[in-house]
Amino acid sequence: MKRNFLTLAAASLIAVGGFAVVQAETGHGRGARGHGLEQLTEGLNLTPDQQAKVQPIIDQAKPQIAAIHREAMQKMKAVMDRTVSQIRPMLTPDQQKKLDDNEKAHQGRMNAHKGPRDTMED
Repeated sequence: MKRNFLTLAAASLIAVGGFAVVQAETGHGRGARGHGLEQLTEGLNLTPDQQAKVQPIIDQAKPQIAAIHREAMQKMKAVMDRTVSQIRPMLTPDQQKKLDDNEKAHQGRMNAHKGPRDTMED
């Protein structure tokens, strides 16, 4: 039972970590328009002309990346929900309450990380 809970905890950390990576890669959640271009500009030392040509390509990719991210998060949530529903009956009432509290806290953190959607879908 403890092993199952640890597996769930590890999967949750992976999910949150994956979400954070996607946010960082897309610039979502930072409120920083053009974050991807800034990284490319600094990393590749792009000229202003190159920046002007690259920005529309990045802008075009953002909605596709956002759609892939949303789909992946939905699939991951389904797996996590299924996993929790299998583990839950094995837990004591106190453990179930703790699990519920952990899930509510996690959902609260996820909602807090959600910012204005306009940075991804412009």
